[in-house]
Amino acid sequence: MNWYLQVLNKYTQFDGRSRRKEYWMFILINMVISFILTFVDRLTGTLNPDVGLGLLSGIYTLAVLIPSIAVACRRLHDTGKSGWWLLILIVPLIGWLVLVIFFVQDSQTEENQYGVCPKQGNH
Repeated sequence: MNWYLQVLNKYTQFDGRSRRKEYWMFILINMVISFILTFVDRLTGTLNPDVGLGLLSGIYTLAVLIPSIAVACRRLHDTGKSGWWLLILIVPLIGWLVLVIFFVQDSQTEENQYGVCPKQGNH
């Protein structure tokens, strides 16, 4: 849960680096929370099946949109790539595949233009 809260605390920090564990733990916890909120929306009748969002899940999605983009940019920085690579999502399917490959890559162990390796001292 600390990884999730750490990302939320740095919700407007688009510079710097985020290690794989921070990114993927945020994604995992985010998916669990979204699933639970969608289930609650379905039970309360606030789920719109056409959109796939309900009242609670929609509010939550908007609340974590900026932190999600920020941690994705920092994750790309950790692999030595610009955050602008997120725009590849415009390309259907291939964009997602390219980003997943980037997100699963290990950190650059040396300092890069985005800062020092966040794994230093945490091996």
